[in-house]
Amino acid sequence: MENLNFIDPLLHGITPNPASKLSVKNLVCAGLGALLVGAVLKKTGHNKTAAVVGSLAVPLLTTACYKQISKSYKAKKEKTDSSGIEYNH
Repeated sequence: MENLNFIDPLLHGITPNPASKLSVKNLVCAGLGALLVGAVLKKTGHNKTAAVVGSLAVPLLTTACYKQISKSYKAKKEKTDSSGIEYNH
C-alpha cells in the first residue's frame, strides 16, 4: 500500500482552511457601514440602490453575531471538556 492520506486527512495533520478570516469587529463595522450608506442613499433619493446596499447589513450583522456566539460556546466547551482519560482514585 502506498499513500493512504486520502482516507482521513485529519489523522495525518491536514486541517481544513477556515471559511472566513474576517473578525467579528470587521463584520460589525461592515454591517453598520452598509446600514449607514443605505440610509444616506435613501435620503438622497436613490431608493433602489439604498435597498440593495441596506439589505447587505442584516446578513453581515447576523454573521457577526453567529461568530461571536460560536466563539464563546467553543471557549466554554473547551473549559469543561475532558480529554477522555478519567482517573479513578
